[in-house]
Amino acid sequence: MDAAVDLEAVLAEARACTLCAAHLPLGPRPVLVATDAARLLIVGQAPGTKVHETGIPWNDASGDRLRHWLGIGRDTFYGDPRMAIVPMGFCYPGRQPRGGDNPPRPECAPAWHRRLLAALPAVELTLLIGMYAQAYYLERTRRRTLTATVENWRAYLPRYLPTPHPSWRTTGWQKRNPWFEAELLPEMRRLVGRLLG
Repeated sequence: MDAAVDLEAVLAEARACTLCAAHLPLGPRPVLVATDAARLLIVGQAPGTKVHETGIPWNDASGDRLRHWLGIGRDTFYGDPRMAIVPMGFCYPGRQPRGGDNPPRPECAPAWHRRLLAALPAVELTLLIGMYAQAYYLERTRRRTLTATVENWRAYLPRYLPTPHPSWRTTGWQKRNPWFEAELLPEMRRLVGRLLG
């Protein structure tokens, strides 16, 4: 069976997943996008409420900021088959009592990521957005903090590029870490341009 057939079967299973339905306040609605032509893989956290409502990944203010970081528009982000979007948790995980969303459900990535990646043979670069993706993919090679991991981004290339999550909370973080905008973002845009150009 070739990768395209394999991928379609895995995607169909993943989109029908109810593994952690009992823990999802809005019920299951797995949101992920992939084709076997994907060269760039984006691994984020989990959908928010707007993404859950629309079924469109990164369809919120964080997505706007991520697209700005990448240097691409909505048409490319959603229309280029060379991009895949596979979050750590496919469904909205609910809200924490003190604000912010819950972490991605722990069942999701172990159940699906290995199978999905096996069906994405052309992926050259994986963006690890936020600490959950970094912890899962970088394992013992990640640093003690998200800032230290992202600051050490060159060590993870060419396979991975770690970034913070592009939420509004990152605004202060970026001001405290000017190297992110001065060094990492230009390299990210160059790499993304090469993969999608």
